[in-house]
Amino acid sequence: MRPVSYSRASDVGAAIGAVSSDPESAFLAGGTTQVDLLRIYVEQPRRLVDINDLPLNRVEALPDGGLRIGGLARMSDVAQEPELVRRYPMVAESLLLGASPQLRNMATIGGNLLQRVRCSYFRDTEAACNKRVPGSGCSALEGINRGHAVLGTSDQCIATHPSDLAVALVALDAVVQTEGPGGARSIPIDDFFLLPGQTPEREHPLTHGELVTGIDLPPAPVAATSRYIKIRDRESYEFALASVAVAIAVDDGRVTEVRLALGGVATKPWRARAAERELNGAPATTDSFTRAAAAELAPAVSHGMNDFKVELARRTVVRALEQMTQREGPA
Repeated sequence: MRPVSYSRASDVGAAIGAVSSDPESAFLAGGTTQVDLLRIYVEQPRRLVDINDLPLNRVEALPDGGLRIGGLARMSDVAQEPELVRRYPMVAESLLLGASPQLRNMATIGGNLLQRVRCSYFRDTEAACNKRVPGSGCSALEGINRGHAVLGTSDQCIATHPSDLAVALVALDAVVQTEGPGGARSIPIDDFFLLPGQTPEREHPLTHGELVTGIDLPPAPVAATSRYIKIRDRESYEFALASVAVAIAVDDGRVTEVRLALGGVATKPWRARAAERELNGAPATTDSFTRAAAAELAPAVSHGMNDFKVELARRTVVRALEQMTQREGPA
């Protein structure tokens, strides 16, 4: 690891000023992914500005009835926040399934959203990777791609987005609050994550020196009946092969409201709008759930080793909806 200078910021303005004034500077919060990338020379800032002292670590009520999660709140603290657990259980579940206890105690909410992809070619500086070195190619297209995406891909990149939390936030239409050299911004969560297209190196719309200060959860009564299901190779600690965040309301046997998002199968946290359209007003039955899952996965494109993900995602969607609506029946 090359030498890196270090400083500690005491307020938001000073932190933004320190990073934005130097293109080779970066914020340092939990560092659970960032330090790994420094060690293997994938990221090489010459200066780190520690922001752990900034007052951005609380969960607070908003005037509209929602909740704001501070950008520097730790995953483990947010997962145990009573009001969040009661009103948005799928957010708490996504956090608890998102990492090991040690990592959850250190990692921040803002860092979780900005974590880099887990593609092995991205982390191998000898391999071609358009996300790490634009124009160099994508080794995953013809390589080991078992964990890669089947939705939202391009001929430039098929890496999956790694965050579990972001999947739940996309289902809830959360809003990312930022502060940067150009002032404050509110960014709808679905616009915060960019599809790779022809510019896979651009993963979000933040400018250099722009800081995630908080995440707003809008009031959503349907979220009180929600959950997050994650399918992975091992239960102890692993990234998702497929995951589903679902919130659903049923009246007289028909779906009156549904929020659905997928993780582990797309290049960004994937709002399942085609499935939602199929489900709204439909009978809350396995047949309806199967049709909705098929509609969402219809445009999926796989690359050999990850062919299984298409069927796995379909089955996970159906299983999640069954568990939410047919609790006495088999999962």
